Amino acid sequence: MGEGGRTALRVLGEVGLLAAAALDAVTTSSGGRVEGWGAVAAGVALLGLLLRRRAPQAGFVMTLPALSLSFALVPALVALYQLSRRSEHRRLLLVAAAVTAALAALPSPPTPHDLLALAGESPRDLLLDLVYGSLAGAAPVALGRLARTREELREQLVALEAAHCAEREMREARALERERLRLAREMHDVVSHQVSLIAVQAGALQVTAPDEVVRSSASTIRELGVATLEELRHMVGVLRAPRPGQAPLEPQPRLSDLRHLVEASGCGVSLELDDALVLEPPVERAVYRTVQEGLTNARKHAPGAAVSVRVARRGSRDGDVLEVVVANGPRSGRPLGLPSSQMGLVGLRERADLLGGDLVAGPDGEGGYRLALRVPLVG
Repeated sequence: MGEGGRTALRVLGEVGLLAAAALDAVTTSSGGRVEGWGAVAAGVALLGLLLRRRAPQAGFVMTLPALSLSFALVPALVALYQLSRRSEHRRLLLVAAAVTAALAALPSPPTPHDLLALAGESPRDLLLDLVYGSLAGAAPVALGRLARTREELREQLVALEAAHCAEREMREARALERERLRLAREMHDVVSHQVSLIAVQAGALQVTAPDEVVRSSASTIRELGVATLEELRHMVGVLRAPRPGQAPLEPQPRLSDLRHLVEASGCGVSLELDDALVLEPPVERAVYRTVQEGLTNARKHAPGAAVSVRVARRGSRDGDVLEVVVANGPRSGRPLGLPSSQMGLVGLRERADLLGGDLVAGPDGEGGYRLALRVPLVG
């Protein structure tokens, strides 16, 4: 049910309650008509019912004259229920219940003659009046306290559920932290060690090899090994950081590092780069990682192929875009057979999506391969 439906039900409930209170005042008055002070007391009682939610004590007090003068019991019981539901003072509730019980047990309105007659009643009649008055005072208080306890239990259940959710999130965070530390140890103890050995062996080969081509290749391998170690050291630092805000982040690759990446690729690459480009850091990192992935794939799967890298601003119908293309021709050598997980392209597509762009990768139809990134530019 929507908020409008609940509001309509509340309004109907209030109207029905006021109608029941007015009917009670009429039926309990002499002759079925409310006159004189009884009419004034009934009007005050109805007003007290309207005020019972905002001012429960005042609303209850305003219903007492009608109970005393015309025995209009409904307003007093409803007001006493609301007072019991809202108030935390037990003494106040005991006094309110006692007053209601006394007025319900006495004749309305009580006159000296009625009091004398009441004193002369039989014990059985006095007991019935006492039980009736006690029930009139105790029942609303008991129901009000029950409703209040129910609301408190509901709030406690909500708080308990929130605490359980927070605890579950903490357990998940601790599990993720343990996994991050495990990955960091594995990368440091295993991967970094293996890459270090590769770099050392390449350095030794660079010094001892008699062939200039072999020495150049060994130098490239050593430089790549050193760069990979730096990347691993950075990733291990990020994984071991207790919180993202405390991660010892190093400078991320920028567009100015692109020429060095191409020179260190170990294969013939033609680079077309607009030096006047000014890009946001996330876009620069996406460009760098795209070119890096393209060059890596070309070395692995198309050895000896000509590779071209183009980074330029292009105009389009929807505005200027940055276009990054890494393309290679047909391979002239045998592929190295290195494993490929395709996760590099997945990461690049995620970067492109975050930047509002798109990534296209696949054969070019002429025996080569083309990797293209397009990112919209603002300003």
